[in-house]
Amino acid sequence: MKETDYLLGNEKIIGDLKKMPIFGPFNQDELQTLLNMSRLRTYTSGEEIIKEGAYDPWVYFLLYGKVRITKKKKHIMLMRRRGDVFGEMRFIDNSPRSATAIAEEDVACIAVDTDYVEKLTGNDKMAFGYILYRVFSEILSARLRAITRELIEIKGKDALTFWN
Repeated sequence: MKETDYLLGNEKIIGDLKKMPIFGPFNQDELQTLLNMSRLRTYTSGEEIIKEGAYDPWVYFLLYGKVRITKKKKHIMLMRRRGDVFGEMRFIDNSPRSATAIAEEDVACIAVDTDYVEKLTGNDKMAFGYILYRVFSEILSARLRAITRELIEIKGKDALTFWN
């Protein structure tokens, strides 16, 4: 893994982030705050980004490449769209990593140190925390809907008893 913090004050990166739907709720100052707590990380094919069971504060926003998500060495999903997020569960529940993320090819991510949010104070902490929770809630909601559709396809009507 290679890491740089050249994101600070980089207007081009802020412009690129604004083009990603995931960053739509952030204004200019909030994007700068996000970059202040971030690093640009690159990984080569086969390199582990997140290890299942580990503790670390990072949430990742994919810039390019493909990231394979596995749980107990079984394929869960492939992240490949610019702006895809992984590692967000740690920010939400502060638990150990629930899955492993591996670079399927060369990958670049913005890695956000979520511990930094705890260092913010007052309105900044509340506003920034709210935005992150909202973004992550939308992501998790979409994933839950997709899993529910897959469950119904696999189990048919019997899957609906899961919700009762």
